[in-house]
Amino acid sequence: MPFEGAGHALSTGGFADALQALSRALEALGSPFAIIGGVAVIANGVSRSTVDIDATVSAQAVEPERLAAALAHQDILPRIEGALEFARSRHIFLAEHRPSGVPVDISLAWLPFEEEAIAAAEERDFAGVRTRVARPADLVIYKMVAARPRDLDDIENLLAVHGRTMDLRRIRAVVADFAAVLEDEERPAVLKRLLRQAGLG
Repeated sequence: MPFEGAGHALSTGGFADALQALSRALEALGSPFAIIGGVAVIANGVSRSTVDIDATVSAQAVEPERLAAALAHQDILPRIEGALEFARSRHIFLAEHRPSGVPVDISLAWLPFEEEAIAAAEERDFAGVRTRVARPADLVIYKMVAARPRDLDDIENLLAVHGRTMDLRRIRAVVADFAAVLEDEERPAVLKRLLRQAGLG
């Protein structure tokens, strides 16, 4: 069953258990982290559903092996063969909270923007779990990088709820930097359109 709602509106015990287990594992690592993805969007007041949990952890002081060991202590285990090698090459550890079956993806953060987003994450009580959640403005940037249809919907909703309190100049600049690296001129144009639709352009 998907976790759905805004804030704490609706939840399932298994999903909350998975979020609690992940938070405990990442806190035990002692490396900065933040919850991102759909859970963070919901925590920031947008009504939508999600079936998995995404997090990011600073890779400066944690290796995939140590991450895997901390997760295993909370019954979060790899969901693919070769998960450690995949994490080293793709910078993401694909796992599952075995008691609930909730997929858990942990990205290993290396980029300055990612480190800034983690450092600025805010503690929230969410679905009965106290954890660190990325700010709305940083979620907009993460989602502009992914730029899937669901991500663009999330951006539109985040801008509607929080746009007037965001540092839009920073968002534009970081998205432009990513677009230059990706050699994609469309992302800044898409962001401009979304800001204009939200009355912020």
